Order: sequence, then structure tokens, then C-alpha cells
Amino acid sequence: MIGSLQGVVGAVGEDTALIEVNGVGYLVQSGSRTLSRLTTGATVKLFIETHVREDAIRLFGFGSEEERAWFAHLQTIPGVGAKVALGILDAMPPTVLVDAIALQDKAAFARANGVGPKLAARLATELAAKQGPKGLISGGASGIASAPMAANTNGSRAEAVSALVNLGIDQSSAARAVAAAAKQFDADAPAPELIRAALKEVSR
Repeated sequence: MIGSLQGVVGAVGEDTALIEVNGVGYLVQSGSRTLSRLTTGATVKLFIETHVREDAIRLFGFGSEEERAWFAHLQTIPGVGAKVALGILDAMPPTVLVDAIALQDKAAFARANGVGPKLAARLATELAAKQGPKGLISGGASGIASAPMAANTNGSRAEAVSALVNLGIDQSSAARAVAAAAKQFDADAPAPELIRAALKEVSR
């Protein structure tokens, strides 16, 4: 299995890129957001999800390990294949996706290409009931310059969720309250402020 590729961008197409590594060109499928940040002739590192079928081996490339993990995780939902998962990640990078799941925001999922109302509702409901992506390989950084690696939640959000859980609020309700509270701030709020705002959300 190929976990990552580091090489030179040979070409960029509509939905694929050619990554040349030590004289071998790998055709990698990616979402439009990832492809838009690739420049022909530039060195790049992509995190790879490998799909092996009887008739083909397909490589899907992402600018961060977290995006790759979410790509795999999204496909655990019935009706979500590789194309739809790429469309969701194009519409919602991981930080936005985490909030949409916590808030069970069906409208956010429906904005992704290939996601209709029924699938959007299923995604919002079933992802909220699951834990986040498994098999996330730590220690990786973004492979694309100017594309910072996203985190599932920043430190203050994780601290706020933990604080609410310690107060007896269940994990999904705590995550939902913190996601709603975070929208009240223009920038990342310190944990104490976020906790106070989240508690107000819980009491509503």
C-alpha cells in the first residue's frame, strides 16, 4: 500500500495529477481544492489512500493526512463512494466538516456535489453517531505549501468539549454546543470563554 508520494508535479488535469517520483509517474486522483494548489514543476508531498480493485489500482491524493483519513471515514456511510467523498471534502475542509457533524447540519452536506437531501440527512445523522476517523497517522504535515494542516479541533475546542463532558454532558451534545458557541467568535476563542458560551448553548 502507498501511504504518501513525494515528487515533482508533472501535470495537473481536471480531476487527476501526475506525480513523478524517481522516474516513475503516478496518476493520482484528487479533489479540486487539492488540485488547485498544485503547480507543474513544483515539488509536492501528497498523502495517499489506495483503492485496490480486481481491474484497477486507484490512488487518491490529499494535502494532509487528516483529509485522507476523513476521505476513508466518509465512505463508511452507505451511498458515499470515492467521488462523493471528494466532493464533500471540496465543499468542507476537515475543520468545517467537524462543525457540520457536531451541529448535524444537513444543509452544509447538501452543498457538496453529488449529495442530495436524503444522503445529506444520513451523513449528518450517522457521522454524529460515529467516532472520528480511525487510522490517522500522526506526525505528518501538510504536503502542499500554503495549505496548513487542519486539525479535528483546535486545543481550546477540545478542552471545552472535555470540560462539558466532565460536567455530565454527553459527548455529542458537548461537541454540538461547542461548535455552536465557536460561531459566536470571529477568531479562535480561549477555552474559558468557549466553555461559558457552550454552557449557554446547552441551557437553551
